Amino acid sequence: MVGRIAVIGGGILGLAVARRLGQVEPGSAVTVFEKEQDIARHQTGRNSGVVHAGLYYVPGSLKAILCRRGVGLLREFCATHRIRYDECGKIVVAVDNSELERLAEIEKRATANGVPRTRMLDADELRSVEPHARGVAALHSPTTAIVDYPGVARALRTEIVAAGGAVRTGAEVIGVEDRPAGVHLRLTVAGTARARPNGNHEMASRNGGRVAVVSESVGPFDLLISCAGLQSDLVATLTGEDASPQIVPFRGDYWLLRPERRGLVHGLIYPVPDPRYPFLGIHLTKRIDGEILVGPNAVLATAREGYTVGTVQGADLRRTLAWPGFHKMAKTHWKTGAKEMLRTASKRAFVAEARRYVPELRATDVVRGPAGVRAQAVARDGSLVDDFVLSHNGRVVHVRNAPSPGATASLAIAEHIVSKIVPERAS
Repeated sequence: MVGRIAVIGGGILGLAVARRLGQVEPGSAVTVFEKEQDIARHQTGRNSGVVHAGLYYVPGSLKAILCRRGVGLLREFCATHRIRYDECGKIVVAVDNSELERLAEIEKRATANGVPRTRMLDADELRSVEPHARGVAALHSPTTAIVDYPGVARALRTEIVAAGGAVRTGAEVIGVEDRPAGVHLRLTVAGTARARPNGNHEMASRNGGRVAVVSESVGPFDLLISCAGLQSDLVATLTGEDASPQIVPFRGDYWLLRPERRGLVHGLIYPVPDPRYPFLGIHLTKRIDGEILVGPNAVLATAREGYTVGTVQGADLRRTLAWPGFHKMAKTHWKTGAKEMLRTASKRAFVAEARRYVPELRATDVVRGPAGVRAQAVARDGSLVDDFVLSHNGRVVHVRNAPSPGATASLAIAEHIVSKIVPERAS
């Protein structure tokens, strides 16, 4: 029986893990620690809201298995909690014959992964699904959905609290010590200066004065699970884990279709992705609130939580530039990076990429939209880590990498983690 459990991270994954622990270990005291003043402030609240069906992932990979399991769990959870969930469908469009082979490979993966009711469309059938899209062929996934992920996160919090757990916001973990009696955490608390896990404190200003960092020690905990997202590698190094893979942040900018032009898109329209990259390319995405996103691009962010071009966090940028894997990655992929930067600087170039498969789209049809930051794990050898990465050492578990479809798979990832650490109760 596990007694006291700490979960770091108030995104959808941390909350899903805490909820699952409450289900499997109902007598335990589970506490989620989130550094922001509310939950779901970063990747959970800033993604496109797509529930991925499992088209792209290598059959047998953790991504493929947990995505398919996660879709069913998420759909059931949303029905229980009356959260908006819309199977609007998705097409992956081959704009010319050069993309047909890659599209056929995606179809094979979708079939192997058990994605229901997918089928190949010719050019005429494509227009019957998305009248304004054009291409020589497309793969149609009618069960790909959109959802309100922040709403899911709020419902998870409600379940955690109802089960006797707690979600503590404004509490940033800056130290971890695994003692014989249990794991102790050092925090900075709400209303005080923020401290980064490397120990460099940021001084806050209040009424023109300086506010000293105030820390708090909590524990002992019998188990610690870190789901820290953009900060996952930093938290891992607090417990002596290897620095690899390191998180290199990539900002994704979106444009929004003007309301009068939303009729150009009925569901989700995606390009055939480049298999060399974990990014899916610029696409058109219907959101659960009816808005239509165009994007995202993928450019190096100068802060892990840098949602605008001008946001620079010196420690984050220095850490990225000092990572050997970053230099190896940049050397290999600099041409693609240059194209992404061009699309960032030019609205016309950005929209032109989406116009390849929706020709009627014009630069005047869009207005500036939101942005998100992807926590891209990069290994020491420069490779872009694509699958989920978990590490378990004694009383400490780290989710080192949970990229897309991490939100889709969150409930299944939580099942998987808990089954590993409490196998006799989670089965």
